[in-house]
Amino acid sequence: ATGPLLLLEWSGYELPEFWQPFADQHPDQKVDFSFFAEDAEAFAKLQTGFKADLVHPCSSWWQLYVDAGLVQPIDTARLSNFSGMRPEMSAMGVFGGKQYFIPWEWGYESILVRTDKVKNPPKSWADLWNPEYAGHLALWDSGESNHAMTALALGFKPEQTTAAQDELIKQKLLELKPSVVTYWVDFTEVPQLISSGDAWVVANVWQDAYATLVGDGVAVDYITPSEGRLGWLCGYGISSQSANVNLAYDYINAAIAPKSMAKMIDTYSYGAANNSALALADPKFIKLLQLDEPDILQRTVFFNSITPDRRKRFTNLWDEVKAAP
Repeated sequence: ATGPLLLLEWSGYELPEFWQPFADQHPDQKVDFSFFAEDAEAFAKLQTGFKADLVHPCSSWWQLYVDAGLVQPIDTARLSNFSGMRPEMSAMGVFGGKQYFIPWEWGYESILVRTDKVKNPPKSWADLWNPEYAGHLALWDSGESNHAMTALALGFKPEQTTAAQDELIKQKLLELKPSVVTYWVDFTEVPQLISSGDAWVVANVWQDAYATLVGDGVAVDYITPSEGRLGWLCGYGISSQSANVNLAYDYINAAIAPKSMAKMIDTYSYGAANNSALALADPKFIKLLQLDEPDILQRTVFFNSITPDRRKRFTNLWDEVKAAP
């Protein structure tokens, strides 16, 4: 090993309780974190030669890392905690028959509703177009997410839309525009938007905002749309440039340990890729997030790998919607 183990990581995931077994195993090993705010930033950093050992991107970027040769295959036999992983999540990290990413955390994007303000809460993504919500609907400023939820509302598969379908998605979003009170950028804005009463219906919200609002005693519901909730999944890859490969394996194994993953559920209200964590997590979060429902993942539409061209298409489409009068 040479020097500290360096992680390219989301801010907030550096908490020692998320990788305690590694610290116990390597008490003298220094671990450093370089933080990124969004996936594009992490990808660009590694692509331009940043020397990280581990990177933590989300699933719609995984294929890009593999295609660019930025990560190396992972031998799951070297991870003693891998046996507890949800197989359908681990499968998303396999490319060309090899495991490149080890899923860690996952969650939903769905609709958050102020139940004391809205007479008829939405039952589907398509219901966001209900005029009852006009002037009290907030959307996330994200091309990828707005494309996906509108695709579902129109009965399309988000990752398989044609150019003609994308044109219909754009028209549909333009129809929604007059109803929108604001586009939020940062997830921390959501609880404030809802509790202040500025927004009654907020789309593409992660479940942690729901957990926060429930904890604050705000009258909210988190919808399971008839088309399915959207789902995101992120996880660890080992850089092809890593000089600390053995340590990188030990770190991943520590991060996917049931106890580490249970801490993550309790801290952030996200789902854990290791099923064994459920027994150790706070039951109220398990209930709140429906993590114990056997078919919840089957009813969730996960973001799959997106080509750079498609990503640009979604961004351009969304920019055109926002720029329209």
